[in-house]
Amino acid sequence: MTSTPFVRPTTPLTRPDLKGTFGMVGSTHWIATASAQAVLERGGNAFDAAVAGAFVLHVVEPHLNGPGGDMTGVFVTADEPAHPRVLVGQGPAPAGATIEHYRSEGLDLVPGSGALAAAVPGSVDAWLLLLRDHGTWDLADVLAYAIGYARDGHPLLERVAGTLTNVADLFRDHWPTSAAHWLPDGEVPAPGTVVTNPEYADLLDAVVAAGSGAATRTEAIDLARAAWREQVGAAVEAFVATPHRHADGADHAGVMTAADVAAFAASYEDAATVTFRGYTIAKTGAWGQGPALLATLKILEGLDDAALDPSTELGAHTVLEAQKLALADRDVWYGDPAADDVPLTYLLSEEYAALRRALIADTASHEVRPGEVPGRATPPVPVLRTEYATSAPAGSLPGAPGGSAAAGVGEPTVEVSTSSTRGAEPDSPEHTGATRGDTCHIDVVDRWGNMVSATPSGGWLQSSPTVPGLGFCLGTRLQMTWLDEASPSALTPGRRPRTTLTPTLVLRDGEPVIALGSPGGDQQDQWQLLFLLRVLVGGYTPQQAIDAPALHTTSFPGSFWPRTWTPGGAVVEDRLGEDVITALEGRGHVVTRAGDWALGRLSAVTRDPATGLLGAAANPRGAQGYAAGR
Repeated sequence: MTSTPFVRPTTPLTRPDLKGTFGMVGSTHWIATASAQAVLERGGNAFDAAVAGAFVLHVVEPHLNGPGGDMTGVFVTADEPAHPRVLVGQGPAPAGATIEHYRSEGLDLVPGSGALAAAVPGSVDAWLLLLRDHGTWDLADVLAYAIGYARDGHPLLERVAGTLTNVADLFRDHWPTSAAHWLPDGEVPAPGTVVTNPEYADLLDAVVAAGSGAATRTEAIDLARAAWREQVGAAVEAFVATPHRHADGADHAGVMTAADVAAFAASYEDAATVTFRGYTIAKTGAWGQGPALLATLKILEGLDDAALDPSTELGAHTVLEAQKLALADRDVWYGDPAADDVPLTYLLSEEYAALRRALIADTASHEVRPGEVPGRATPPVPVLRTEYATSAPAGSLPGAPGGSAAAGVGEPTVEVSTSSTRGAEPDSPEHTGATRGDTCHIDVVDRWGNMVSATPSGGWLQSSPTVPGLGFCLGTRLQMTWLDEASPSALTPGRRPRTTLTPTLVLRDGEPVIALGSPGGDQQDQWQLLFLLRVLVGGYTPQQAIDAPALHTTSFPGSFWPRTWTPGGAVVEDRLGEDVITALEGRGHVVTRAGDWALGRLSAVTRDPATGLLGAAANPRGAQGYAAGR
């Protein structure tokens, strides 16, 4: 294997690579980062800090995640540094969520918004489980930050105000509980307005109080988990029984019950891993998209370094083509291993990677090409929709094909001025991505060597109507399932939908060295791949890798309603350079230029086991993510 230096960064860093020995945090909102760092400063460990920061994210980024959504995390403890574990905060489909029922409602896809799109909320229980088992603080102290911001207020982000502007008519006309919560006096609050969520603050106070008489910290948290399930389940069942507007333009009742909420408990799993250039990369299992990153790395590992630099014509082309192959396998082979026999060992094997690597040609593929598994019939490729309808159904939600804005139709990039976001119809307000749901992320490392990377999502304020008494709405993760019994991602009661949430942990010689992640739906692992190649192969610092020009493919069926794709599609930041972009077009890529600073919202923390030196870096795009530490 020859070694060729990557193209070196030619512009100054937007932010410094933080260095220290005490503790580091990176997240998608400065208030969450500051809250988590405050926990570290007061003696908490990485898990105490991550949980505190995550609950703050529920409050300050309500257009990007919420308590009714989901999360996945990957972590290691200082006691077992070589054993990466996955925190499973992905709830399953409710008992009433059957293909037959959804088809009887006139649907051929799970809607992008409304209660029929909701999996059982999993985020809160997962965070409380992590706190119980690996944190050190009492629940009241950890939740005090989120309760304070919910009750006393926080400044409304400009992007939240933009989201509310685009869904204000929807709220007024169809979702009155959301209008009551988000539109005081019937109007959208101006950016910077101090907003509160007293219902959510009251709920968290009640959850803390449920464990106040417990004999032990563990018992107190378990009592809090039970109280959460009881109060949320009762409120959700009573509310979703009334039909409300969904993304298909029709009114439907939800199917979630209190029993569904009560039955869910978060859990842990061993991480799926591969080795790449001497590093171990740890991800979720095949119920997430994480193994697609692992498969891409195995395809790329057999190539010279010169073919791995995303800043060059050859490297960008090779990366795009490898990702297409891995994502094609994701869409036909991945599903919940608890219900499906996912052939993951073979899909991540050296033998299979060599077969897939041989398919990379000099020109861009415009096909979806899943591979074959010996002894297995290849499931059908999902139905591909290559264009949007020219007009919206009567009474449709904003964000329906042909509509004028979005309501919970997926996880986009940050705001851009081109059609680089899935589900964004050209020339519509949604085209900016401003009203689509997205995702949050947080990474923490402490001085003892505990490290956690987590990606919360779902339950966006535009996902479905606000549930009275809770102060939040349900998520939309079931839109990632198919109303097709032959698919491994078929809608099935009790089965986890395949999620796009995909944090990453990197180890070297049995020690964790990097935790990273990004919002962005189908793009999350694509952007993380660029970071890993630039840091692990190209020698970039974390901040250099985050700042560097990004790109991704859209040449596969999107995970989010309305499940469209662009054959040969490649979205690039203009900073990639005219020569490289023109060369990609010459190779047959259908290129969309997203602007100079449009793609990726990564954060990362690092640790050098030899010295104990810690680091952190965060995304400058959107002027919202932040890293802190000392």
